[in-house]
Amino acid sequence: MKKTIALLMTCLLCAALLCGCGNSEETLVLNVYNWGEYISDGSEGTLDVNAAFEDYYYETYGKKVKVNYTTYASNEDMYNKLSSGAAVYDIVIPSDYMIAKMIKEDMLLPLNFDNIPNYQYIDEQYKNNYYDPESLYSVPYFCGYVGVIYNTDLVEGTPTDWDALWDEANRGKILQFNNPRDAFGTAQYALGHDVNATEKALWDEALTLLKKQKPLVQSYVMDEVFNKMKNGSAAVAPYYAGDFLTMYEDNPALAFYYPQSGTNIFVDAMCIPTVSRNKELAEAYINFFLTEEIATANAEYTYYASPNTLVRNSESYQATMQEVHEDVISILYGTDDIQATYYQNLDPETTQYMNSLWESLKVESSVGAGVYVVTAVVLALLLVLVLRIIIKKRINSRYY
Repeated sequence: MKKTIALLMTCLLCAALLCGCGNSEETLVLNVYNWGEYISDGSEGTLDVNAAFEDYYYETYGKKVKVNYTTYASNEDMYNKLSSGAAVYDIVIPSDYMIAKMIKEDMLLPLNFDNIPNYQYIDEQYKNNYYDPESLYSVPYFCGYVGVIYNTDLVEGTPTDWDALWDEANRGKILQFNNPRDAFGTAQYALGHDVNATEKALWDEALTLLKKQKPLVQSYVMDEVFNKMKNGSAAVAPYYAGDFLTMYEDNPALAFYYPQSGTNIFVDAMCIPTVSRNKELAEAYINFFLTEEIATANAEYTYYASPNTLVRNSESYQATMQEVHEDVISILYGTDDIQATYYQNLDPETTQYMNSLWESLKVESSVGAGVYVVTAVVLALLLVLVLRIIIKKRINSRYY
């Protein structure tokens, strides 16, 4: 009996030790949700910054971390997924107007900046902006402007404004944003309207212009723009300055300009959703991304403008970027003559109205395409039927 009890005690002790070991080796999971093509990921000999964070955290705190990294194509996609509760994230990187919306809806946690000492390196012009007036919820990640990319081999002349996106000469070679805010923005700037207007009549006018453009548009795109502009299957597209440089590397026939009538300036910032289960770990991640090595690696990989002074003031960074394009600094960081405005958080009624107009535009596109398909199928069937009748008549004429 004593031997049995002793054996049981030994087994229990071993089990306890094994459980203890398991806990000490527990791997923390950090769920990061970011834009596509927006981080140095280790491809083409670059630094894998997520893997670097995992190594850093283990070396510093003795705890294993796994960064679960996924991407989205637009602010609206990110917002819809997060607000639906379909997934839980510890880090998201929305644009300014979406940050304002998420703060208002209590979707973001205030940050503990004691855990983010490297915040001191963020340029003052990117702090305390309209979307986060006291800089409580966000840390700028990248910034930049929207411009127009065009293929000099396919577009005649040197365009300077948004009208290139409505030029009949570019029919079938035009790309347009596949998200409502940016797509309507191109029309609003072209019309000289306020992109933050709440009057429905102004949004209706923008929709009319987008409908006028629709027959000329090859595709509504987000990340798909890269391949289409690189391989020359499209000729002109509105898109972000940093992404132009990525495309230009593969196709030097591409050029870029900021439209004279005005354009959008944006800041994308790191935030922690209220549903996060690892707030301190997320803050450590944000702080790590503000170090010179990591911030520079991301800036050199994505070709986006960095709000980090350690990057912006680095001679090495500037020299590296000059190798990409001779006008790289003015393209990324803009010039004094750019007329740029932020998208601001629209009130719920205006947002709903914009979305309904966008859906009507896209549904009309789908219906139009569907009509063409159905018509083609019907004509094909009629052709087959006519051919069968003709063949049958010829066969009958041979025998009768």
